[in-house]
Amino acid sequence: MPDQITKKFNSVKWMALVALVVFLVFGTGFIYFELRIKPLIEQELRELVPRSTEGLYHLDFTGLSINLLTANASLSNVKLIPDPIVLEKLRLLKKAPNNVYHIELRKLSALNFHLFRMFKDKKLNIDEIEINRPMITMVNRQMDYNENRAPRPLKSPYDYISKVLKELSVDTVNFREAAFKYVDNNKAKPIIDSIANLNVTLADWLIDKDSARDTTRMYLLKDIMLNLDDYSYATPDSLYNIHLSEMNFKASTGLLHIDKFELLPRYSEMQFGQKVGYAKDRYSIRMNDLQLAGINLPLYIKKQELFARQMSIGDGAVSVFNNNELEKPKEPKTGKYPHQLLQKVGSKITIQKLDLYHLNIAYAEFDRNSKQKGKITFENTSGTITNITNAPAAKQKNKFMVADLTTYMMGQGKLDTKFTFDLLAEDGAFAYSGLLHGLNGPAMNAVTKPLGMVHIKSGVVDELSFDLKADEHGASGSMVFKYHDLAIAVLKREAGTVWLIRQGFLSFLANNLIINPQNPSKEGILSKAVIDYKRAPDRSFFNLIWKSLFQGIKYSVGVTPQKEAQIKAQVARFEKMKTERDKRRANRQKRRAQRKQEHN
Repeated sequence: MPDQITKKFNSVKWMALVALVVFLVFGTGFIYFELRIKPLIEQELRELVPRSTEGLYHLDFTGLSINLLTANASLSNVKLIPDPIVLEKLRLLKKAPNNVYHIELRKLSALNFHLFRMFKDKKLNIDEIEINRPMITMVNRQMDYNENRAPRPLKSPYDYISKVLKELSVDTVNFREAAFKYVDNNKAKPIIDSIANLNVTLADWLIDKDSARDTTRMYLLKDIMLNLDDYSYATPDSLYNIHLSEMNFKASTGLLHIDKFELLPRYSEMQFGQKVGYAKDRYSIRMNDLQLAGINLPLYIKKQELFARQMSIGDGAVSVFNNNELEKPKEPKTGKYPHQLLQKVGSKITIQKLDLYHLNIAYAEFDRNSKQKGKITFENTSGTITNITNAPAAKQKNKFMVADLTTYMMGQGKLDTKFTFDLLAEDGAFAYSGLLHGLNGPAMNAVTKPLGMVHIKSGVVDELSFDLKADEHGASGSMVFKYHDLAIAVLKREAGTVWLIRQGFLSFLANNLIINPQNPSKEGILSKAVIDYKRAPDRSFFNLIWKSLFQGIKYSVGVTPQKEAQIKAQVARFEKMKTERDKRRANRQKRRAQRKQEHN
């Protein structure tokens, strides 16, 4: 028994002795590391950045912390700062990059840097670099000499580390909740955009003797992933909020996915124009399941030019409203057709093909005469739009943006339509054609009653085809409208109310003297309408489309300017006869009253 106690005691002594030796060795190593090695690493880090960037950047930090046991390290209060004097020298030498960065962060952590592999093989491999809440400013200025350069360094970074290391790699670099500011310095006045809470993951960053020539890498990286969970901001005019929900991008596939995009007005339909002070289109947009494929990320990084091979929108809604009871806009709406606005976007955009699915479109106006809102809808819209671009090179190859769409007017009539936009036309020239069939006339009352003061009692659209050319001044073309069993009622607003009431005499004249109840006629004669609509400068693109087609419909059913003039003259004669009749009646009543008074 005493022998066992002695053996256990001796074991404890040896374990304590070994622990003491290990402690002394590591303690001495830590002291040596802190006093001699760590200052050298700090010095090398500070010198490496300016050396590898030709003096363009310098790195500043307040402290370096290294834990040899866990193989983790961190830098505190880090700043990557560009030198403006060096930048200007590099521009004169045509060696400066398009983008210059200023980065600030409280802490940069390197996790598991494989210390023994570094000493043994001269390879510094880090599993992860974690950067939380950095503030990144990117200033862009396009340089002609960078136009066709590949997304790789001009000089291999390996030249700067080869004396110390054979390889430097990081499996993953994570930027968490980054605040990103972009400054466009390509115009007289800088344009500044910013975004917050952006997550960026850089995958497989490698510096070795071959990585700079590796065509499968972008800026020494195998992949770049972006994520934005939820983001909202107000537009500069404070009229809208823009909201993005769950955006993800992967550079290796070139695929960007946005779960939901919304343009949300901050004011109700009637408040919107009152807030602006004049009649202005109010947009409400919701798009779900947006995908862009084939994005060229190096092109965007270098030139802020967005190129995508294909885009798709799963479903959504676009609503436009205008209160034309208010005063007209202070400035004309020339130059504000969709393809004209695309040309005014500051950055270059090219989307070769856009696929639309299940999109609901609505245009509404509040009418000053009826005091009611009229609304026309195009539901379940699907189709394609090709060559969406404002890039000069793309427009020289093909100057037309074409939209082929199928929709259901008022949720009923199937409408196949085609828009062809001339992207080079200064007057906003475009053409539109279409074929509509299967629509019941009364379905149009939601727009004809408030905006046309006409109630469609009956009627069936058999087929409506149109072909027009338009620009900023108006639209002209032709329409063939086949229908049957048409009957209408002409309306007016009852004084002092918002009620619309039937005008019996005008309705009788319209149905018996003006309106053609069917087309072709009973005799088989088909009437064709010639459209020549003059656009008021203060009216929008949607208003032009609606009003030009409405003119064709009116002419097709017989409501031509000549017939309108005739009916107005006839109504005027009727009103004159009625006035004279009422006057004679009043005179007779007056004479009767006088005779009665004399008799008494």
